[in-house]
Amino acid sequence: MAALRPLFLYLFAVFGGAALLAPWLWHAVQAIADTQPAFANLAAQPFHRYVNRCLLVLALAGLWPLVRTFKIQSQHEIGWQGPWKPMLLRGFLLGFLALGLVTVLALLGGGRLWQSPADPLRWLRRIGSAALTAALVATLEEMLFRGVVFGVLRRSLSFIAVAALTSTLYSWVHFFNRPPRPESVDAFTGIVTLGQMLRGFTDIHALIPGWLSLVLAGWMLALARERTGSLAFSIGLHAGWIFWLKAYGFATTEAPDANAALWGTGRLFDGWLAFALLALQAIVLHRWLQPTTPAPKP
Repeated sequence: MAALRPLFLYLFAVFGGAALLAPWLWHAVQAIADTQPAFANLAAQPFHRYVNRCLLVLALAGLWPLVRTFKIQSQHEIGWQGPWKPMLLRGFLLGFLALGLVTVLALLGGGRLWQSPADPLRWLRRIGSAALTAALVATLEEMLFRGVVFGVLRRSLSFIAVAALTSTLYSWVHFFNRPPRPESVDAFTGIVTLGQMLRGFTDIHALIPGWLSLVLAGWMLALARERTGSLAFSIGLHAGWIFWLKAYGFATTEAPDANAALWGTGRLFDGWLAFALLALQAIVLHRWLQPTTPAPKP
């Protein structure tokens, strides 16, 4: 636990800093939007997204100091090694096909309805935004969870213990609620909003199977890191998932009287269908990826 103290300080700084920084960022964007109409769409975003973006920026800014604090001496220890292109592509295709299949089955089964794009150009921009978000978030999160944290814990713990710990931590920081817009934004609104976002852990219907799906996803990412010795496959797999998580919300809409427990909501991963297909993907991944054999010493 003493060795993980820098990690807990890092998480506290990222979450606490985001809660304090978000109101200032929100007011700055509102002020700019009053004179620059190009910022109107950004200014209209719900406040909890400002908190999310601040979390992402602070997590990225603090990643390198965290690596230095843990005295990580080589790229190999955090999995930053190749061959990148084939593993990245294989991982992406597997993740893309898995949640893509969830989307297709939900549409065919009547759990979701397809939203035809009224403005094709705007729809393409949203697809591009989803792809960019997938690439950035997957790289950042894999560097943190399966790179730094996994690498440090793996120094002294078994794979099962490390995979369990990193999967639990990974699922926890993703299980946020979407709170309503605050009536006003002051210096403490970010703290209140962050607390509301964490209320997702009080809803048993949201925890099961949604939280279980995230734990299973974290386990697969840890398995890919362990078996390949690289972050490439994990980043690709993660990016394929995130693309569909982003695209699902604007490409489909909720169907009337749909069974949310089976099909899930607009979050995609919180239905039993998604959990079942992720479990099937975990079996495929376990059989497909074979443990790496260390190179013989000369």
